[in-house]
Amino acid sequence: MSKAPLVLIVMGVSGAGKSTLAQALSGALGWPFQEGDALHPAANVRKMHAGIALTDEDRAPWLAAIKAWIDARLAAGENGLVTCSALKRAYRDTLIDGRETVRTLYLQADAGILRDRLAHRTGHFMPPSLLESQLQTLEEPQADEHPIVVRMEGTPEQNCAAALAALKISRG
Repeated sequence: MSKAPLVLIVMGVSGAGKSTLAQALSGALGWPFQEGDALHPAANVRKMHAGIALTDEDRAPWLAAIKAWIDARLAAGENGLVTCSALKRAYRDTLIDGRETVRTLYLQADAGILRDRLAHRTGHFMPPSLLESQLQTLEEPQADEHPIVVRMEGTPEQNCAAALAALKISRG
């Protein structure tokens, strides 16, 4: 009997390294990867680009699109990785929907590291000015949510190795 597919929601605030880590894990594991930001409606992108924080109402169609991607992976019997800030427990509850094969991979980083990364990031619609609102909104995953937690303190390669170790998956 084959193992049930696992879909990981790579979550954390802007600058935590979600896309970088998810891409690295996708390469290491051979799992499909979906950049969650690419699923935002155009109106959301315009708001964030203008430095306006999204509301729960703004996020609803985005979360629905991410959930649909997760549902498609599970229906196909495929593992997968999708990035999503998933700042509030209610958002995570919507995405996970009680399924044990959908887990969060929570990327933790100190605020100073996040600010530095965002100050040097180019080509992204999320301005560094919105970091503070994300930090205020963040409801860190609790033990009963069974998050996989990775401290994003090293190089991208070190962070990927730490995530693989946390997932108890080796490259070989």
